[in-house]
Amino acid sequence: MSGLVLRPGTPHPFSGMDLPWLLAQRAATRRDHAFLVWAPPDGAVQTWTYGQFVDRVQRLAAGLVRRGLKPGDALLIHLDNCPEALLAWYACAWAGVVAVTTNARSVADDLAYFADHVGAVAAITQPRFAPLVAQSCKGLRWMAVTAHDNGDPPAAPVEPAQWFDAIDDFGQLAPLPQRPPNPLAPCSVQFTSGTTSRPKAVLWTHANALWGARVNATHEDLRATDVHLTFLPLFHTNAQAYSVLATLWAGGTVVVQPRFSASRFWAMSLQHRCTWVSLIPFCVKALMAQDKPAAHHYRQWGSAVNDPPTDAHFGVKTMGWWGMTETITHGIVGNPHLPNVPLSIGRPAPEYEIAVVDSDARPVRDSRAIEPGGSGHLWVRQTRGLGLFAEYLGNAKATADAFDPEGWFNTGDMIKVLPDGSLQFGDRHKDMLKVGGENVAASEIERVVLQIPGVHECAVVAQKHPMLDEVPVLFIRPAECAQGRALSSLAADALDALQARAAAACAAQLADFKRPAEIRLIEDFPRSTLEKIAKAQLREMLKNRSP
Repeated sequence: MSGLVLRPGTPHPFSGMDLPWLLAQRAATRRDHAFLVWAPPDGAVQTWTYGQFVDRVQRLAAGLVRRGLKPGDALLIHLDNCPEALLAWYACAWAGVVAVTTNARSVADDLAYFADHVGAVAAITQPRFAPLVAQSCKGLRWMAVTAHDNGDPPAAPVEPAQWFDAIDDFGQLAPLPQRPPNPLAPCSVQFTSGTTSRPKAVLWTHANALWGARVNATHEDLRATDVHLTFLPLFHTNAQAYSVLATLWAGGTVVVQPRFSASRFWAMSLQHRCTWVSLIPFCVKALMAQDKPAAHHYRQWGSAVNDPPTDAHFGVKTMGWWGMTETITHGIVGNPHLPNVPLSIGRPAPEYEIAVVDSDARPVRDSRAIEPGGSGHLWVRQTRGLGLFAEYLGNAKATADAFDPEGWFNTGDMIKVLPDGSLQFGDRHKDMLKVGGENVAASEIERVVLQIPGVHECAVVAQKHPMLDEVPVLFIRPAECAQGRALSSLAADALDALQARAAAACAAQLADFKRPAEIRLIEDFPRSTLEKIAKAQLREMLKNRSP
């Protein structure tokens, strides 16, 4: 069994509803209220009311259909933050097309894999990425390109036939009528790094998206009067679900920036009277170096932990949470109104079953529950296709392996149970790194390095970093050492050349946040049982060292 699956005909909170249904409701009830505000660095602010946004979405959906896309087809959306990223995502939902959002920092190898894995038939990207997408994604029928690069002038001219605005004849195409709602239909795919050599394609249904909208809005206590500042990447669950979908459900306003800017944060916040923002620890650290205004409009921040000591400095309450792409929303969350244990991630959300147990290799029923004060493996249970993702698309084995016989999902994370019952994030199980808000699997880096001549073994572990949370450090055992030679006996220029080859391969095949911050050579690795590399000992070697 691979989880409790939402079945057709089973009553659930979103029976008879889908994302187009929610868009239509908001267009009817909040038609003239600002939904999307685009705030690029040049100050040329653009605003779409709910009515304008939904009207454009309907016309773009008609353009997708005119270009040959049909329900179930996959459209690659490879964009930095921009209005087109949201217009395209919701147009796919309206047309029944599956929106596949990909990390804008991906390299050619990543994109080729993404497009091939989902069978993408078309793509929407921006001028800077257009050559890369065209060269990497060979099976595309067509590609559309935005008129700007993340709010900046285009890196290269765009052919008129490829213009994004040409999809719907610059908004002149007749709107596509609303389809009969199907909450179980596939809605979107995000690729998430796992512990295998390739990211997994997390498939959401329309019911998943509506779950994310409603539950996130509830957890965050969002209101129709809220203005939600959004600068985290829209290709991630945090910005897409915690910020935009939740704001859509509440009927509020989302202010989208191209990227995080510490120097512009307060000016933008005051200009747009922002009341809510989702951050990562990097942002908070950067803002500590900025002058803060005497007063602001924020009533809540959302981040990795509850009530950090910086709250007193900023004069705002931060609610913590834990979630992942597979859970759509927060499985563990703080309380927006009551005090939380500082630096905890909160308590189990009412919508989820949470188990913290002593083993990740047995069914939850056969594992010992962790008592207060201890740490264990985090498991989550909800219905697949509703409160948990539908499946790992194209990977039935990975889907089955992720669940125990009773439908519990193995998150791969370690959690500490605090004495009062609150939970605290412990560590990432099975070699996951968190680099500046990006999930990185050590195996993705190791897969590249093991192909390099002269490398016998390699291992990647995380080193703590004051701004990025963690950075990857690569250890390499040269082939000569495996043949019995001491590292000290090898020529220095040969070792330098090996490190240079490793750095060059990583630069060519990995996104910048996945590249090792340091490459170290080692004569032999410490070993655990079955001769596995003891990564815990490698991490110990890195402790008390400056990154």
